[in-house]
Amino acid sequence: MATLVQQIRGFSAHGLGAPILVIMMLAMVVIPLPPMALDMLFTFNIAFALIVVLVSVYALRPLDFTVFPTILLVATLLRLALNIASTRVVLLEGHTGTAAAGKVIEAFGDFVIGGNYAVGLVVFGILVIINFVVVTKGAGRVSEVSARFTLDAMPGKQMAIDADLNAGLCTQEEARQRRVEVAQEADFYGSMDGASKFVRGDAVAGILILFINIIGGLAIGILQHDMAAADAMRNYTLLTIGDGLVAQIPSLVLSTATAIIVTRVSASQEMSGQVFSQMFQDPRALVVTAVILTIMGLIPGMPNFAFLSLAAISAGLAYAIHKKQQSQLEVVEPVQEVEIKPEQKELSWDDVKTVDMIGLEVGYGLIPLVDERQGGELMTRIKGVRKKLSQELGFLVQSVHIRDNLDLPPNSYRLSMLGVPMGEAEVMPGKDLAINPGTVYGELEGVTTKDPAFGLEAVWIDPAQRDHAQTLGYTVVDVSTVIATHLSQILQDNAHELIGHEEVQELMEVLKRSAPKLVENLTPKPLPLSVIARVLQNLLQEQISIKDLRTIAETLADHGQQSQDAGVLTALVRVALGRQIVQNIFGMASELPVMTLHPSLEQILQQSSQGEEGKMLAFEPGLAQMMHNSLKEGTQNQLAKGQPAVLLVSQNLRAFLSRMVRHGIQGLHVLSYEEIPEDKQIRVIASVGNPQQSEAPTPGNSMI
Repeated sequence: MATLVQQIRGFSAHGLGAPILVIMMLAMVVIPLPPMALDMLFTFNIAFALIVVLVSVYALRPLDFTVFPTILLVATLLRLALNIASTRVVLLEGHTGTAAAGKVIEAFGDFVIGGNYAVGLVVFGILVIINFVVVTKGAGRVSEVSARFTLDAMPGKQMAIDADLNAGLCTQEEARQRRVEVAQEADFYGSMDGASKFVRGDAVAGILILFINIIGGLAIGILQHDMAAADAMRNYTLLTIGDGLVAQIPSLVLSTATAIIVTRVSASQEMSGQVFSQMFQDPRALVVTAVILTIMGLIPGMPNFAFLSLAAISAGLAYAIHKKQQSQLEVVEPVQEVEIKPEQKELSWDDVKTVDMIGLEVGYGLIPLVDERQGGELMTRIKGVRKKLSQELGFLVQSVHIRDNLDLPPNSYRLSMLGVPMGEAEVMPGKDLAINPGTVYGELEGVTTKDPAFGLEAVWIDPAQRDHAQTLGYTVVDVSTVIATHLSQILQDNAHELIGHEEVQELMEVLKRSAPKLVENLTPKPLPLSVIARVLQNLLQEQISIKDLRTIAETLADHGQQSQDAGVLTALVRVALGRQIVQNIFGMASELPVMTLHPSLEQILQQSSQGEEGKMLAFEPGLAQMMHNSLKEGTQNQLAKGQPAVLLVSQNLRAFLSRMVRHGIQGLHVLSYEEIPEDKQIRVIASVGNPQQSEAPTPGNSMI
């Protein structure tokens, strides 16, 4: 037996169990089986049904037997295949006697119903009525209602889990496990609703098979084998009824198992324990029952022994339960007195929660997106965003702390940095976002919206429209990609806030492995770590990667003795990284189209300069507005041509002008003359700030 179990487990481990079972069913339908094989298979069917009903009884919760719907389907198909196999044998060999289809069918036809086919028909009819009208119909109705109520209750259960998590009543792992159980419960009852229909259909099939076998058997016996009508009626009817009983008894057992499993409550307790703990918890019910049975037993003409015996048993059981409850109270009372005083824990610094560097809060409707066990892909996308940004920016982007937030609408999310919300949007799970990049050839049906990351016009569409939308020129992404892209854009725009002393120290440790002398000559002297951190933050704020850390460190080490001003050092580092900066803007182009300041305007700005980089003593508001409008117009013209917009100025004006246009003019880069590599040629396409010039601008040197 142990060897057989090991072989079965081996087949299951190699994925052979299901194919072998399917082949067996097909063989029973197609290949004629000998009576011995039918006996073994019918016995196995009965044993299998008993195992299933006992597992249903001993399961602590319905979710402990989640494979039950599949087993129910397999058992039903096996039974139907056996019916076909036995029908073939009954009709082919029924004229030889009642043992033609094996000993099991003969035993049920002769012994169980006494060899009387009239009694057999009645017994079979009663079994079918009980199975079809009572057990199967009731179990199917319970499954249907449970499935509907479970699905309706899912949002409330999810919210309750979130509330317990926010209140600190459960941990993240416990909340995740409870969410998985809620999803499994909905799947289980939904599957049971469908599986119960198989059992009900099996009962109907049993009735039809009975009449088909009797009619077909009579026709074959009388017409083909020249049997007397009475003999044919006896042989084929007993064989058919025996076959039907062999099939209907396991069917009734499985229907009972279905009813047991769907009517169980979700309590981690065996069925027998639930029955005894709930039915016999109060001994008064047994006392009243004993009194009524005693009165009925004393009535003349009643079966006194039966009534009085059960009355005595009920009274004795009530007395035993009462004594047990009294003994439990005596034991519990002193324990309760000891446990009344709870120990209060003093507050510590561990109770002060630190602010998350990067946070993502989701409504309860988006929880499946972050749960990989439910097929959520958002965690994978976020890991990809972190890896890509870490490679591009030059330092490790911190982990994203994800949590649910009941204050958010169900399908909304919120992105935050250092505890401050940086972005918020609402998405539509199950839909795709078709983004209009500006060149599309038609319109789509759906919910119009805007892309959260870039503010482009977009439409929420069904996944089935994806190919059509892409044909029209739309960029189509799923919900996880929408959130991940929004996160990537926010992190890229605010990368300077993600790097601090700890991150800079890690960067120095990494650089120290390849250039230990360089790090030794850089920090803590001549430059403290705080100045280095400020320089790196300035570079990231101006969208410059710090992955070339060796060049940055060498520049800071060369000039750290002369100045410790972060602004001055940033300008020097930018010059050292000039080729990288120009490469990121212009690519491999050898000629760089740029805008410049008119000499008169540049002279005014030079005179207003305080001498320290990026600082101005006085700047006329009207002049600032004129510059802003001119630069914005020139930037739009360049971007419309598909070319980068660059303003080239002297080094002491670059930082001030860069801050001036950073948030007001998207897409404009401000470079200094010193940052342009020597092998690049400059072509001035516009000169900003010459209001007295009225003549037409010359090509290649125009005025805005």
